Amino acid sequence: MEALEEDELCFPQLNNSCRKTMRSHLEATLIYSLLSFITVLTVFLNLLVIISISHFRQLHTATNLLLLSLAVADFLMGLLQMPVLLLHIQGCVILGDVICALHYFFAFLVVSVSVGSMVLISIDRYIAICDPMFYSTKVTLRRVQYCVYLCWVFSVVHSSWILRDFLKQPNRYNSCYGECVLAVSYIEGAVDLVVTFLGPILIITLLYMRVFVVAVSQARAMRSHIAAVTLQRSQTVKAKKSEIKAARTLGVVIAVFLLCNSPYYCFTVAAESNMVGATSSAIELWLVYFNSCLNPVIYVFFYPWFRKAIKHIVTLQILQPGSHEVNLM
Repeated sequence: MEALEEDELCFPQLNNSCRKTMRSHLEATLIYSLLSFITVLTVFLNLLVIISISHFRQLHTATNLLLLSLAVADFLMGLLQMPVLLLHIQGCVILGDVICALHYFFAFLVVSVSVGSMVLISIDRYIAICDPMFYSTKVTLRRVQYCVYLCWVFSVVHSSWILRDFLKQPNRYNSCYGECVLAVSYIEGAVDLVVTFLGPILIITLLYMRVFVVAVSQARAMRSHIAAVTLQRSQTVKAKKSEIKAARTLGVVIAVFLLCNSPYYCFTVAAESNMVGATSSAIELWLVYFNSCLNPVIYVFFYPWFRKAIKHIVTLQILQPGSHEVNLM
């Protein structure tokens, strides 16, 4: 059965109202059910990550602090961005110009924080694998906290600069009432492309190429000496295996990020006019946002401690006295 579409006004009482696309009941139900499910799943899973890392003391490590920053950004993506994008797909934004401005500001903010967190994660894994003897002295919780703070501050400054004109007049690019569209100039678009995509890709790729080369050499060394190690050496081998597994897991997270974000940036580069929020860019935007749902799913499959933490949270064991001292490793 083909879906029939007809145009209706978003605000029938206004002559300058935008038109919305009304799909068949079955198609509309399927689209909104799927996207609503992804939105709820994104918020729920990332909330579990935030609670897990914040509550359990054993998870208060430098790497997990970076994961916490990434989870907070993903949580805000699901809570603030995805619901508004549902209105973009319908063709009407009925929440006003202020919400439209905040929508794009937080969109640039959380994407920038996600990218910054992944760069910091790559640096963390690089030091852990390639310079393990000095990792504990170079990478401390205090230094990582400062890096996370700077990441968020830089993201706020970056987003404010990109949207400086748009924030002053959110409806400046709208062609009708009820639209929420952002036009990015070539200079601003080029800066955003380099700062939040091309530059981080280059840094992450170079670091992970080095990480995997060292990880492979370590794995070969461990296999060749596994029969002759002492108990103390065996514990060191297990630690190295854990570091390599963490690097592999975070490598998957970053690979998924690149796959989800590449179509959007390719679209903005190829488009004749960089009109973010137009119907043609809705799919690319949803793919960017969907990455926020995939990150905690990857944690579930690769991190046993996350599965144990979820069990404690769901069964409300975290409400028991001393639950923050539970061994999850």
